[in-house]
Amino acid sequence: MSILVVWASPNQDGLTSAAKDNILKGLSEAGGEAEALHLNKRDIRCCRACGNGWGLCRSEGRCVINDDFSEDYQRLVSAEAIVWITPVYWHDLAENLKAFLDRLRRCETRRNHFLKGKKSLLVACAGGTGRGAIQCLDRLEDTLGHMDIVAVDRLPIIRFNREYMLPALLGAGRAFAAHIGQTASEEGV
Repeated sequence: MSILVVWASPNQDGLTSAAKDNILKGLSEAGGEAEALHLNKRDIRCCRACGNGWGLCRSEGRCVINDDFSEDYQRLVSAEAIVWITPVYWHDLAENLKAFLDRLRRCETRRNHFLKGKKSLLVACAGGTGRGAIQCLDRLEDTLGHMDIVAVDRLPIIRFNREYMLPALLGAGRAFAAHIGQTASEEGV
């Protein structure tokens, strides 16, 4: 099974990166073929709201902007499941993840529906007080819900729970991979 781990953080050694590493390790331990997609290393621009608010995203299910979005969108379509990991900024998703999801939502909801029913695991990593982690997860799930992407679990990681939640992410990765593998075998995939 192929699982794409989409993560956004400028810090290669911060809390979000540690969460990504533990999820990847857990997925791998359960036999999942996991690949990380680091949005901070990708050229993803903001939606232009072409034409009178909708461009080719509505009529053809693709974006006119020439950047890495189309390639990354195809990676999502090809994956059997997706893990979304974001730092929490002002009780919300990382800006580059929001930009990516804005464009993805326009292609998916109005035209393609390639990601409909795809299962996902949501992780929000908050520094500071950690109070924004739950709001961030809610916003992420709401955005994914517009595309009928199914959230299997939601995991808030904050400074207070870091010591026990980071190891728990190994188990979450293993459980998610097992769930996706079981679902695929039940569906005869």
